[in-house]
Formats: sequence, structure tokens, C-alpha cells
Amino acid sequence: MIAENLAILRQKIDETCIRSGRNSDEIKLIAVSKYFGVDVIVNAKNCGLTDFGENRAQELTIKYEKLGNDITWHFIGTLQTNKVKYVVNAAELIHSVDSFELVEEINKRAEKIGKTQKILLEVKTSKEETKSGLETETEILNLVKRCFELKNLELKGLMTMAPLTDDTNIIRKSFKDLRNLKDRINNKGYNLTELSMGMTSDFEIAIEEGATMIRIGSAIFGDRDYSKDWRQV
Repeated sequence: MIAENLAILRQKIDETCIRSGRNSDEIKLIAVSKYFGVDVIVNAKNCGLTDFGENRAQELTIKYEKLGNDITWHFIGTLQTNKVKYVVNAAELIHSVDSFELVEEINKRAEKIGKTQKILLEVKTSKEETKSGLETETEILNLVKRCFELKNLELKGLMTMAPLTDDTNIIRKSFKDLRNLKDRINNKGYNLTELSMGMTSDFEIAIEEGATMIRIGSAIFGDRDYSKDWRQV
């Protein structure tokens, strides 16, 4: 099933890139493997996937211990400061950094293990209360400046989640706002390269608006069964 789903997904990515005047090589596909077991991830890896996203520190830690560096791990969930040490140990890239407190803790933990931790700043581009992320441009710029001052951090770009709506104009505005923010930051002398935006329901719009990373779960793995323990899946 994964191989078939992946073929369909890659075709859609290719078609969207052609339509947008982009190269599909510019798009990193991150398979969101939360609540799926190690065997499922290995199957997906054997189908050619290399990057996997987890949103819980404990689950990432267990999977990292079993699969290690054979996989490039991304942490995409809300991150609490007391879980930073686990995530820094396993993740190549942390997508969901949204506070000065987190930045300082990530840098401290990365320094302890001799690592330069790659991160993205999460930006809230919708008015939904359920969404997380930085909101004011002043705060974002101040945090960007701080990230570049810390020697064990490498700020790569920005991340957002579009609002849950059927209105494609609202979704598109969310992604366009993030791209424009990246451009304004870079105009101040920085060099952010990554835009992590777009999931199963809206990745085509995200690609059209400049996404360099898309986070795809159900279009690859199918629907999750939350009633089951992922360790047994």
C-alpha cells in the first residue's frame, strides 16, 4: 500500500511543480510517521523515503533507538523545554521552535553533546486558537537575531500550519504570508532557505507558494488507528 500511495503522491508533487515552474528536487518529502510502528517505517524506507517526522518526544526517542541514523528524523510537534534533551539527541531538524526559552534550551542541550542543532521557527499564520507559533514580526525578528548569536544552533527557515478550512484562498494566504516573511527576514541580511508548510490536504497549494518541505502522513500511510498501541502496529 505504501509503495502505491507514494507513487501517486510523487506524481502529484511532480505535476504541481511543473504547473508552478519548480523542480521537484526542491521539495523534501517528510513522512509523518507518528502512531505508526517501526515495521511500517522500515517498509516506507524500503520504498525510498528517507525523512520521517514525529510529534512526540517519547515516540521519537524509542524509534530513534530502534532505527538510529538510518533515518533522518524531524521533530514537528509542540516541544516542551523538559523534553528538549531527548529531541536534540535524535532529530536532524526541529520544526516547531516558537520561543526564546526553547531556543536557549536547545542550544544548551546541543552544546552538551557537541552538536549544531538545525531548527525552524514556527509561525502562526492563522487566527485559529488551536494553532501554535510566533505571531508578531518584531518578536520573530528578535528571535531570528538571537538564533544567529548562538553557536550550537543553525536556523534554516520557517514553518507553519494552514488553518482547517475548505477555502483555498485562506490556505494560500497562510502559505504566502510565510514566504513573504522569509523574504523580509532575508532582506535584513539573513539567509533562511527552508519553508516547511503543507500537509496531505493542502501540500499542492504549499508547493505553489514556495514550500521546500512538505509533511505528509495519511497520503502515504493511510488513516491512523488511534485505538491501537503504535508499538504493536
